[in-house]
Amino acid sequence: MDPPARLDAAGVRAGGEQPPVYDRIGERYTVTRQPDPRIAAAIGAALGDARTVVNVGAGAGAYEPRDRRVVAVEPSRAMIGQRPAGAAPCIQATAERLPFRDRAVDASLAVLTVHHWTDQAAGLGELRRVARRRVVVLTWDPACRGGFWLTTDYFPEIVDVDLPRFAPLAVLEGSLGALRAIPVPIPHDCQDGFLGAFWRRPEAYLDPAVRGGISSFRQIAPEHVERGVARLADDLRSGCWEARHADLRGRESLDLGYRLLVAERG
Repeated sequence: MDPPARLDAAGVRAGGEQPPVYDRIGERYTVTRQPDPRIAAAIGAALGDARTVVNVGAGAGAYEPRDRRVVAVEPSRAMIGQRPAGAAPCIQATAERLPFRDRAVDASLAVLTVHHWTDQAAGLGELRRVARRRVVVLTWDPACRGGFWLTTDYFPEIVDVDLPRFAPLAVLEGSLGALRAIPVPIPHDCQDGFLGAFWRRPEAYLDPAVRGGISSFRQIAPEHVERGVARLADDLRSGCWEARHADLRGRESLDLGYRLLVAERG
């Protein structure tokens, strides 16, 4: 792997910019956000034969493969501070300006991060620029927005916030080239507490610690969070949730629209 180019101060954070979102909300991120081995295996399969990987928007390093040479890129000091001992080396920088030469690594990886980027087209172009073989992105397909009871029944404001942030797959393909989209069904006992993880464990969303690890809840007004939590709590107590969604209790996994996108560089 080629060494990173030297960063000037503007390459890390331009003067006057707001701090990365996870500088504000990520102080206790790892309490509820641990890698799920089944999702990790899917990411590993998508990376294929890539031996060197840059993980962009790496956060605390949850899905960095341990059997490859990895360098992480993350703008938030709060997240970098939570990376465990032995994690891949991490550079504080942004997706829109990666400090690597063209085609520096076999693969670039971005896991549930593109929707946080200031300039998604620029960041995706950088993923493509630095990868020799392929780009792998885990994201959510907004075409599936009607498929999750949490956002349809209790927190529709999350969809209002997420639709402008999550680009349609066709838009991502315009930046990355031809894409292979691999569905990532979420297991019922998912260990990583992102928004869709608790689809069969609705009580979890009543826990402030769980909601604190999910950025979507910090993007909507507190009164909307309170109202949705109260409604969900009432429905769980009354049995209304169970009556509407009893079929979910027997499911092992559920497709909520999470997709692994693979763009081969050729």
